[in-house]
Amino acid sequence: MLRQSWRAIALTAATIGMVLGGWSMWAKRDMTQAFAIVEPGNTELEPQVEPPSDPTAFSQEELHLLQRRFGVHGPQPALAQLFTSGVDQLQPLRAQTLSRLSDLKPVILRECDRLSINPMLVTAILFDEIQHSKPGEDLPFIAHSGLVKTHGPGQLGISELIHQNLLPANPSQEEIAWARELLLDPAANVRLLAGKMNRLKRELGLPTGSILVASQSFLDAKAIATLAYLHNGKLDYPARVLRYMQDPHLHQIIYGTRVYPQDRFI
Repeated sequence: MLRQSWRAIALTAATIGMVLGGWSMWAKRDMTQAFAIVEPGNTELEPQVEPPSDPTAFSQEELHLLQRRFGVHGPQPALAQLFTSGVDQLQPLRAQTLSRLSDLKPVILRECDRLSINPMLVTAILFDEIQHSKPGEDLPFIAHSGLVKTHGPGQLGISELIHQNLLPANPSQEEIAWARELLLDPAANVRLLAGKMNRLKRELGLPTGSILVASQSFLDAKAIATLAYLHNGKLDYPARVLRYMQDPHLHQIIYGTRVYPQDRFI
């Protein structure tokens, strides 16, 4: 019982450290050492405790820390999740979304390469946000009315421009109008989305030179899930983004090659 308690404590502490700035340290350590427990007076390693297998599963400690630091929330209501899933089945809408992503491919690749961001992460976020955007919300007169708070293919708000030091903390009405116009520009919006991923990587202590590839390590997958969570703020969002990152049609757009279903994460 005592050994099990030590294992549980160590695993929880390790996971919290991984989420809030510990990735750089974890990336340098062997996973078996990271989860191995040595009891007092015993110089032999105990059998290792396996890390969680689902990168989108956040412990209560992780959720508490992320909510306190970034203001994220729980999942959408079940009915809203069902509606989102239903929208994904609409083939004409999907075809239109894929066409828009194809048009955005050059700027996606350019900005992701510039900032060392996984282009499939940005593409998956764009796919979700475009797919589930409200009709007409990106019309200039609606955007400038203030009725909607987020704009463009990446659904970014004026607050992101403040975070990226493109606006002062208390912008004037003229600056807000300029910001809305910038967010409505698709290329600028993608550039700002890539910048947001880069900003969040730095705030989490992630290595900014790594694009993060989920199929290569659980830690990268967890980092990607956390970035997606912080972008949208809803707990069901990371699993959706990781699923879209496997979509062969999205891979066809970005890489021009088909990725088959046996590849779990990209």
